[in-house]
Amino acid sequence: MVKAAFIRSTALAVTIATLWAVPTTSQQISRIDRGRAEDILHVISDEVRKHYYDPKFHGLDWDARVAEAKQKIDQASSFNMAMSQIAAAMVDLNDSHTFLMPPEHVFRYDYGFQYQMIGDHCFITRVRPRSDAEVKGVVSGDELLTVNGFPVNRDTLWKLQYMFSVLRPQPGLRLELRGITGSQRQLDVMAHVSGVSKKVKDLTNGLDVWDLIRNEQRGEQLLRARYLDSGDQLLVLKVPEFIFDESEVQNMMSQARKHKSLILDLRGNPGGSVETLKYFLGGVFDKEIKIADRVGRKEAKPEVAKPIRDPYKGDLTVLIDSRSASAAELFARVIQLEKRGKVLGDLSSGSVMEAKHYTETLGVETITLYGASITEWDLIMADGQSLEHRGVTPDEVLLPSAADLASGRDPVLARAAEIAGVKITPEAAGKTFPYEWPPQ
Repeated sequence: MVKAAFIRSTALAVTIATLWAVPTTSQQISRIDRGRAEDILHVISDEVRKHYYDPKFHGLDWDARVAEAKQKIDQASSFNMAMSQIAAAMVDLNDSHTFLMPPEHVFRYDYGFQYQMIGDHCFITRVRPRSDAEVKGVVSGDELLTVNGFPVNRDTLWKLQYMFSVLRPQPGLRLELRGITGSQRQLDVMAHVSGVSKKVKDLTNGLDVWDLIRNEQRGEQLLRARYLDSGDQLLVLKVPEFIFDESEVQNMMSQARKHKSLILDLRGNPGGSVETLKYFLGGVFDKEIKIADRVGRKEAKPEVAKPIRDPYKGDLTVLIDSRSASAAELFARVIQLEKRGKVLGDLSSGSVMEAKHYTETLGVETITLYGASITEWDLIMADGQSLEHRGVTPDEVLLPSAADLASGRDPVLARAAEIAGVKITPEAAGKTFPYEWPPQ
């Protein structure tokens, strides 16, 4: 179990049984793997039963739902299908932070492109150079209509990503796209497949331990804070995730204090730790701020942020988008409620609960690692509302167009700089923080 954290997710509304029926290339399930799946179901369902913040499970008969999942595991044709039945039971709670973390797959699948909701439409935002997606003609600015035949919208997006990246990765995806000119096309895009580790970890061999460590370190270079310094008028601070300690946030605020205006770019920020959220709020307020009331199974208590030493007092603008989730959403909403600054961009994810991770194992010397994220607290803001399934509506809604995505322009950052009295063209803004692809 790890300390409480805000983990990215969203509401899932598509029919579960339909999506779980995606074909798999996995081998037939063995008696041993079926037994492992049943053991995982028993452990995870018991953790939910003990720790989930709502003992009534939103009216869901949890014991009956677990029994149904066991029946389906008994009929499952593969281990992945069995894991999907456990995941489906957790999804039925309709809770953004309660989900299964299945045993790691033997291979990592990189589909070579990224996509996100912009307003009510889903667009390709990046394509990895030399990927099959690029070779097949997928480009930034394409509107993504379906993946493997399933429609893409705000309700289904995370479920598709969870399904094809975590639960049951596929060797390829069939995409239905609409180009900037309005023409539609269908492409089969193959994933880049790389070996990562054994599904069953043998921790009696030190090499497997280092495999785990290396996997955790992948993409580490992507998680640093980045800056754009425009004289003493403006500092743009891009925070990729709330993972920084108090001294690191202090250093960021000391940089900000040299400038009249601060743009805090939380676009794509999935959240992070509660403590980091408090440090950032304490870095822009000179008084104690109530973040939300934490409503748990047995009690409710306030979550507050205290000012850090010498907080930033200048003008503040916060940027969010549909991938801004959890702690990033809480930060933006507190700024709105306290009238501390302006929030620009797109409607945020609406994935705001407080959860704990529970890490579990099967076996003794040779073990299988798996786990679950389980919500233990709902969060009620000062206006009496929860952001779960609602998100943060910006003070000024600004959406990049398909043409902006295709040409790499960033009109949102350009507009925020304009508010701060600094001229940055959308073209220049789009080059400010170049995307860094993680190694394959």
